Amino acid sequence: MAKHNIQSGPTSYDESKIQTLSALEHIRLRPGMYIGRLGDGSHFEDGIYILLKEVIDNSVDEFIMDHGARISIKVEGDHVSIRDFGRGIPLGKVIDCVSIINTGGKFNNEVFQFSVGLNGVGTKAVNALSSFFRVVSYRDGAFFEAIFSKGELASQNKGATTEVNGTFIEFVPDHDPALFGNYTFKEEFIQERLWNYAYLNMGLILEYNRKNYVSKRGLLDLLDKQVGSEGLYKIIHHRTNRIEFAFTHTHNYGENYFSYVNGQHTSDGGTHLWAFKEGILKGINEFYKKNYIAPDVRDGLTGAISIKLQDPVFESQTKNKLGNTEVRTWIIQDVKEAIIDFLMKNADDAAQLSEKIANNEKLRKELAAVKGAARDAAKKVSINIPKLKDCKHHLGVNGEKGEHTMIFLTEGDSASGSMVGVRDVYTQAIFSLRGKVLNVFDKKRTEIYKNEELYNLMIALGMENGIEGLRYGKVIIATDADNDGFHIRNLLMTYFLSYFEDLVLSGRLFILETPLFRVRNKQETVYCYNELQRDEAVKRIRGSEVTRFKGLGEINPSEFRQFIGDAMRLIPVSISSSREMHKTLEFYMGDNTPERREFIMENLL
Repeated sequence: MAKHNIQSGPTSYDESKIQTLSALEHIRLRPGMYIGRLGDGSHFEDGIYILLKEVIDNSVDEFIMDHGARISIKVEGDHVSIRDFGRGIPLGKVIDCVSIINTGGKFNNEVFQFSVGLNGVGTKAVNALSSFFRVVSYRDGAFFEAIFSKGELASQNKGATTEVNGTFIEFVPDHDPALFGNYTFKEEFIQERLWNYAYLNMGLILEYNRKNYVSKRGLLDLLDKQVGSEGLYKIIHHRTNRIEFAFTHTHNYGENYFSYVNGQHTSDGGTHLWAFKEGILKGINEFYKKNYIAPDVRDGLTGAISIKLQDPVFESQTKNKLGNTEVRTWIIQDVKEAIIDFLMKNADDAAQLSEKIANNEKLRKELAAVKGAARDAAKKVSINIPKLKDCKHHLGVNGEKGEHTMIFLTEGDSASGSMVGVRDVYTQAIFSLRGKVLNVFDKKRTEIYKNEELYNLMIALGMENGIEGLRYGKVIIATDADNDGFHIRNLLMTYFLSYFEDLVLSGRLFILETPLFRVRNKQETVYCYNELQRDEAVKRIRGSEVTRFKGLGEINPSEFRQFIGDAMRLIPVSISSSREMHKTLEFYMGDNTPERREFIMENLL
């Protein structure tokens, strides 16, 4: 028997295998630890937008400290530039502040009292992950410039200037395939971020593409954009130097919240959001002298909260969730007192709120009755649901692996049959629909429990009690690229937007894009996603044959593997505001109005 020498050879582990990376090298090797995710720009939280955010955050911090009320932002192709008019980085520390971890002014509470950038990492990550990075600081008639490539200093310069004080940073996120690869900035994602900055910093002017983003009423403007005339009563708005919040109710189902700490969007909430919700419940119960339960008070509520803290503790570098426990007491008290004060001064709004809570209570009791019937009808099958091919890992159970899970919602056995044999059984589940699902627009939530397929879908996703129980990182609508497929897609989106709007707001709903055409000859095969690509491929490939895929079931399983693998193309489903979303749903999925008939006829012609 051969003996294995574990002290030598390619698998040996000795002193030579121990490595020490510089901070910037570590950022490039493990970018997820610093910016959360990479991505190609198709998702709101993709890394290229985090790089943009990290630089703007520093400029906003200057505004918070009363230095510079305007920030100029440009994005041209892959080139980003940000110019603020704050104090400027101290000239002798410009290189250190953008290249040495744990270096910056944010550790000094006298210089920055309420800052997001507390870890001294932000602009260093931007520098390390950019193929080109240039910083210029202007202070009192002098400037200092430094240019970097992938975190390495390339050149520096200093001298006199007539520029007003402030900082200018420009960068190009690295196209290295191991980092961002081929990416594209989406205008709507940039605009949404800029509006968030504006809402959270009243009076700050963000100049982008010749348009100014500015808010005069803070979170009241944010809520007005989200709900508008759908609000059942006047938006309750309260603002002090350490907390601002706003909320109202609509006829929608579920709860939607926007939470911020020092201007940072905490997409996963945290202790401040928990305290906000608890304060709402306590304030309402104390005013009405009732003992309402949380679901009756909160269903249909849309709210926003922003707090300022000197020493926020976040659960990750990307600051998605606040961990400070000491904020709970004062937030609950502030929210409770402000609500009682508002309701005492606004009797008509107090009556509308009381009526909404009473309706919620009535609906909850109706739901309780139909839930029992639905569960009996389903024979308590739980996750052993017909037409569900589950995966082994799940969100919230398997840590990082769970985040990579997804469920495909397909139409019929033919489409799902193409996927089952080639899917990743650990991370990819398939739910096969029997055809067109019920149009639930303007229907009560009880319809879920009366319709077997909609009920099974909700249970499969784990969302009966809200998005907290979601079992998959991505929910992907995978229907045929024909009229029936598009109709089913619209029906599913109506289902999610009507009953589970927070699934969409959390960025977890997607549409799978699959090719419409295959162009090939004996030497080459090209898959095309539109007619233009098809025509170009036909011109280039001599003697080619063209296949039109009418449905997913027509794609050979061996071919289909690539379309749900590393090269998978997903279109995120997003909404700019609840108000606009419901107008769109009403137009397309509501009663067949003359306006819609005219629209359909014009577009058919």
